Amino acid sequence: MIYSANFLILAIETELQMNFKYTPNTLKKLEELFEEARYVIRYEKGNFNSGYCILEDMRVAVINRFLSTESRINVLLEILPTLQVTETDLSGEMLKWYKQLIATQAPSTDTDPTVQTQMDI
Repeated sequence: MIYSANFLILAIETELQMNFKYTPNTLKKLEELFEEARYVIRYEKGNFNSGYCILEDMRVAVINRFLSTESRINVLLEILPTLQVTETDLSGEMLKWYKQLIATQAPSTDTDPTVQTQMDI
């Protein structure tokens, strides 16, 4: 039963986070968001444990160039909430999308009592 409860939680989390398709077009749009936020994305060969490295003072994100499109999108989404983004630098469409992405990345303070966790079992 533990496995089915964990699967249910994973399915719910995945459904909440998958608001878009993992396509090269989505990756390009994320790269444009970083560009408008005045960050440079570089795809380089490196020994990154997490798949990326952020050089904050230089506003550069270095991402492992061997990652797939889906992994690159996930890494950019992981990095996004940690960046110092000035919302006035973003265009109207990008600002709207940025706020949506940040809202989906923020941890939820609401708990659904109908969802069982491993601790409940």
